[in-house]
Amino acid sequence: MNVAPRRRLSRMLVSLLVAVAVAYLATIGLLYFGPARLIYPAPPAQPAPAGYALIDLRTDDGLSLVAGHRPGREGMPTVLFFHGNGMVWPEGAWLMESLAARGHGVLLAEYRGYNGNPGRPAEQGLYSDARAALAWLERQGVPARDVVLVGLSVGSGPAVQLARETRPRAVVLVSPLASLPTAAAAAYPWLPTKWLVRDQYDNLAKLAGVEVPILILHGEADELIPLAHAQALARANPQTRLATFPGRGHNMAGDPAVQHTLIEFIGALLDQPAR
Repeated sequence: MNVAPRRRLSRMLVSLLVAVAVAYLATIGLLYFGPARLIYPAPPAQPAPAGYALIDLRTDDGLSLVAGHRPGREGMPTVLFFHGNGMVWPEGAWLMESLAARGHGVLLAEYRGYNGNPGRPAEQGLYSDARAALAWLERQGVPARDVVLVGLSVGSGPAVQLARETRPRAVVLVSPLASLPTAAAAAYPWLPTKWLVRDQYDNLAKLAGVEVPILILHGEADELIPLAHAQALARANPQTRLATFPGRGHNMAGDPAVQHTLIEFIGALLDQPAR
């Protein structure tokens, strides 16, 4: 090989390495400086679904958030639903429709920065938003002991946090994460995610302190948040029932088998006195 082709090959290799390095650093920068875009990809706003009234949730840091509420029959527990990061609250209506049809009240909580609400989403902010939703129910005469917390995907974070701070009727976690850094490490195994992801959602560390019935629902084919997350969470608390679903992926909440297990679990609570 003469000198000219060797030089061209060397320049090509250098250009390729530079491109890989730039892409690597850009991904690191996005994880560290842009979590709102990467972790909280809020979709476009949607109108309120039929049967839900718009309510105003006031957070302890001064935000006014619009969410949705559908009252239930007297004596029926209310479901407080925290959606996943790629949803907005109206999309939770069809996931909760079977429970609402059975007479349960439903509050579809919303987060700052989602569905036209003010603020920027972040872990502590979402916890504040969750507290505002539970406080609204309490002002309507629905105490925490009559509330079932349901958290989907990243919504498992606010649900577990509230369950640690209060005493709800029960907790249901659908496709939950053990922690956000653990989930990020699975998605980006070539990055130092432990030091890059600032929001933690450390459900694994918190769940042991939850003293109410817990149901975890997880798809065995979930590639976004692997089944190992749910298994670790179930081991953390002896009051946990883990139900897994063969062939189901991350977006399985509306699956008939998942819905049946959710309805069965919450229905059984009616035969148990609130603690």
